[in-house]
Amino acid sequence: MSVATIPPAASAAADTLRSEATSGLEGAITVPGDKSISHRALILGGLAEGETRISGLLEGQDVLDTAAAVRALGASVERRGGVWHVTGAEWRSPGAVIDCGNSGTGVRLLMGAVAGLPVRATFTGDESLRGRPMGRVLDPLREMGARFEGGDRLPVTVEGGGLRGLRFVNEKASAQVKSAILLAGLHADGAVEVIEPKPSRDHSEIMLRAFGADVEIEEKEEGRIALLGPQRRLRATDIAVPADPSSAAFPLVAALIVPGSEVTVRGMLLNPLRIGLLASLEAMGARLRIDNRRLQGGEAVGDVTAVHSLMRGAEIPAVRAPSMIDEYPILAVAAAFANGPTVMHGLAELRVKESDRLAAILAGLGACGVEARSEGDTLIVEGKGEAPAGGGTVSTHGDHRIAMSFLALGLAARRPVTVDRAGMIATSFPGFSELMRSLGARIGAPA
Repeated sequence: MSVATIPPAASAAADTLRSEATSGLEGAITVPGDKSISHRALILGGLAEGETRISGLLEGQDVLDTAAAVRALGASVERRGGVWHVTGAEWRSPGAVIDCGNSGTGVRLLMGAVAGLPVRATFTGDESLRGRPMGRVLDPLREMGARFEGGDRLPVTVEGGGLRGLRFVNEKASAQVKSAILLAGLHADGAVEVIEPKPSRDHSEIMLRAFGADVEIEEKEEGRIALLGPQRRLRATDIAVPADPSSAAFPLVAALIVPGSEVTVRGMLLNPLRIGLLASLEAMGARLRIDNRRLQGGEAVGDVTAVHSLMRGAEIPAVRAPSMIDEYPILAVAAAFANGPTVMHGLAELRVKESDRLAAILAGLGACGVEARSEGDTLIVEGKGEAPAGGGTVSTHGDHRIAMSFLALGLAARRPVTVDRAGMIATSFPGFSELMRSLGARIGAPA
């Protein structure tokens, strides 16, 4: 059996892509594995005793950068016949700077893991990642005793080891912050607990338990509390990564807005803290169906079908934001086809993603003839109950979700839609254009 190490980045498609109206999308597909779970599986596998086997790992550039980082820190990471094998080891200080590319999840979780160990490592990323705030993670880790060189932006050097416990209130409902604290806490002396007034995605808690750690969850008046118990030693396990709901959002919404469409995404993650988009679309009158519900590695999954729907505007509460923070760009596209205003509250976090997503959404909608505005952290999209004009060129600012969202819009707009940069789509959804074309989408390089 041949053994392949981490493959190179997926080759970028033409950097400019255009989509145009199609007569219908139809088929059953499997989208790439969940990005959040993929990052965590690699990091926990690298910390655990023994060999962890991971099937369904997302092989986008963000996750490949995390795989390379785990190898640089001392673990063995190999891909054999489509399954990733991670053999844990005692982590060491790497011989070079760790470049996490575009991945905020990867770098923040890795800094948490390194903070708990007697390791010194410097982290950086691409231009977009170097502009994103890191203080939200560095501050609680500093309270635990970790040392840092650098400011609130990358590059940052972590000097780990000798940590104490922490009781932290996660006001921002950030799963990345919570996960970094829990990973650091695996090697901390003392109690570690994270209190969440608004719950964030809980993949770290689920996966830590799968690797043998004691993680207790308590629901109290002050919020949901995740506590690390005394057993913090990790043992290898097998992980099957479900399909990413954030990636599934694009073909599902495309089916909702393109007349004559019916698309099924198989094996999609249905974690209750990740499916706010489905609840929002159903509130807008979308025709969605879930079949074959089951558990996979402690996570709920199922087959989700979307059928073309005449949707109406709706009010999307701020409390739903943590469960769909990455899906607001594609929800805004759905809202552009709905009848009446869709009002989305609590979007402050969108301003510090891969781009200022709120600004990018507004600019993209405007370029496609859709009336939209922001009022503070609220986005209002004025749908007319018909296909928008389209015809615009959308600036993605290097943001994969902006690119995919407006390519989806172009599949049902009156005129084609062009996105100025599309190569970065491979960071989260390698093969996006090809998979969409297999359903009947018309996406390709401009003539």
